[in-house]
Amino acid sequence: MSKVTTEKLEEFINGKLKEDLKYYEQHLQQLTAENLEYTQLKHQITTIKTLPGDSFKTQVNIGGDFFMQAKVPSKETILVNIGLNVFVEFTLDEALKFAQMKINILDKQAEIVRDEVCRIKAHIKLCLLAMGDKTQLLRNKEL
Repeated sequence: MSKVTTEKLEEFINGKLKEDLKYYEQHLQQLTAENLEYTQLKHQITTIKTLPGDSFKTQVNIGGDFFMQAKVPSKETILVNIGLNVFVEFTLDEALKFAQMKINILDKQAEIVRDEVCRIKAHIKLCLLAMGDKTQLLRNKEL
């Protein structure tokens, strides 16, 4: 059985645990951003439903934060990006249900990733405590 040295613990923390932590934190940011998009979609659909009449005018982002005026002839259906740039035409009620379903799924995924982040942080703290205890024991042994 090999002895665990302070150098091995530091290598494990920096080489494995911190890299895993960075990966999961980036993944959590992506999930949060996607959740925000669906929350905004839900809000926009609710706003569209409250507009009077069958058509309305709006501004559309055509890229690079350049906007163009557009007239929507009918507010019965909406195109929603369901992933991988695949768009599906939904009624407003269907789009609202889809957005809520995606929000629920993303919330559950984010919770799982948050738990993993907490687990990794606990492992890092445990390793740091072990390093501190080992250092303290070595100092006491020298006295």
